[in-house]
Amino acid sequence: MFFENTEYDDHEIVNALLERNGRVTREFFYRKCYPLFKSVFDNYHTDCDSCVEFMNDIYLHILMPDIDTGLCKLEKFKFESTLFTWLKTVCLFYCYKKYKRKQKVRFDRISEKNDDYGVRLDTLPESINMDTSSLSRNDVETILKLMPNKRYSHLIRLRYLEGHSNEETAELMGMNMNTFYNKHKLAKEQYQRTILKEM
Repeated sequence: MFFENTEYDDHEIVNALLERNGRVTREFFYRKCYPLFKSVFDNYHTDCDSCVEFMNDIYLHILMPDIDTGLCKLEKFKFESTLFTWLKTVCLFYCYKKYKRKQKVRFDRISEKNDDYGVRLDTLPESINMDTSSLSRNDVETILKLMPNKRYSHLIRLRYLEGHSNEETAELMGMNMNTFYNKHKLAKEQYQRTILKEM
């Protein structure tokens, strides 16, 4: 088996996946990474009927060449984190985009039924809450360290890693609630942009 007696580093695994090495694909992607994919599949919106279908979607997602650049997502992996952490962020962002697409379809259908556009936009979820449960603390810390604004990363750490309420986080950061809500939104956006950049 690929991982039995030899320790392979991320560069070797990435190269093998890019070369479509069947043994590496089976042993690393479909066996070693299965718990990761199962956790995401169980907790996030995927549009898939089974975990294996979700894994196949992610496999195609990271290896399908981009129309503009000709490079796939895996070729753009910069090794600024572990390959496993990168795969987690890819999976979570993939699910986030699926969720947003589903919400847009839902909104469009509601709009079609309400010609006078009487539906309030704020009754529809603007974004999913940040959920770091499928990421280890070290994985999230890696993403936070890559964020350019340290005040935003501190806000995310207090709110989501340490589990403080909005009010407690605002107090710890010396903000009133209006300022907090504004900074909270900006911090989440920067967190998501950092994940995209890492991808």
